[in-house]
Amino acid sequence: MHLKIVLATLLILPFAAAAQDAQFINPPGLSKPMGYTHVVVAPAGHTIYLSGQVALDKDGKLVGKGDFAAQAAQVFANIDTALKASHASFANVVKLTFYVTDTTSLPALRAARDKFVDTAHPPASTLVEVKRLFRDDLLLEVDAIAVTR
Repeated sequence: MHLKIVLATLLILPFAAAAQDAQFINPPGLSKPMGYTHVVVAPAGHTIYLSGQVALDKDGKLVGKGDFAAQAAQVFANIDTALKASHASFANVVKLTFYVTDTTSLPALRAARDKFVDTAHPPASTLVEVKRLFRDDLLLEVDAIAVTR
């Protein structure tokens, strides 16, 4: 078991370095961001584009019907799974785009996000309120861009 953890760490460390080398800039001429960075300058490397993730588990079943916090937790778990499949982690994420059906759920979204991202250097982000997603029971969708070396 410990050998697996060591090997996984050795595989991910070189990829995590790309985001650590990124520049996180909040220019003084822009408002102070809450949980995101205005400008992220990513180093040259491999760019990974993740499709929008929703609150469906590995069997395609909805997690958290009517529960924004539960759906947000599943969405970030799905992004984490997708990143790991591409030999990356949240340390490599430079941009998140959020599509939500109700912006009053932002505290729950931020709580789920902050369990995964480096809150000292959060990725650049965009949030859009939408009328609906591709299924009426989905409350949010999040896509991501990551950079590895």
